[in-house]
Amino acid sequence: MPKRQRHQQLARYIDENPFITDRELTRLLKVSIQTIRLDRMELAIPELRERLKLMAERSYDSVRSLPLHEVIGDIVDLELDKSGISVFEIREEHVFSRTGIARGHHVFAQANSLAVAIIDDEIALTVTADIRFIRPVKLGEKCIAKAYVRSISGERSKAKVELFTYVGDEMVFQGNFVIFRSAGDTDTEGGDEHADRY
Repeated sequence: MPKRQRHQQLARYIDENPFITDRELTRLLKVSIQTIRLDRMELAIPELRERLKLMAERSYDSVRSLPLHEVIGDIVDLELDKSGISVFEIREEHVFSRTGIARGHHVFAQANSLAVAIIDDEIALTVTADIRFIRPVKLGEKCIAKAYVRSISGERSKAKVELFTYVGDEMVFQGNFVIFRSAGDTDTEGGDEHADRY
């Protein structure tokens, strides 16, 4: 493939999927990793880690429900009470040493912390989680979690969050979370002042 055409395809792949790795691009474009890196440099396209940082800086809203350093993974897009995306790379410390397979609690922690992070409230806590691990995640894979607030109860004390985690295009984890939010918690000390009126 001519260089100009390869550059156009590379830019299109990254535009369609900013989470794509250089290794995945080598498979798609059938060139060496060094060629991909040189092409990116010529096109002034930063490496994946830099792209994620830029996306995180441009994410719409700020997390309110917990300190950013307590979120597992990097939040790259966030619209409070609507949706969010985080990316979490599986490293040595996240896997079983004999198999190279990620420990489930790390995959769950990414999902759970994103489900809490998208809630627009000072206090947000997981009430229940109905989760499903679809396939094992391996060392070096990048988990892309996408969370969506599906409903907020009438009294605004609970939100339902649906979450999907992907590696590339393959779903690896799914969860439905019910998140408590303090915004609906209007009880005052001493109870409801109108409780004894009737």
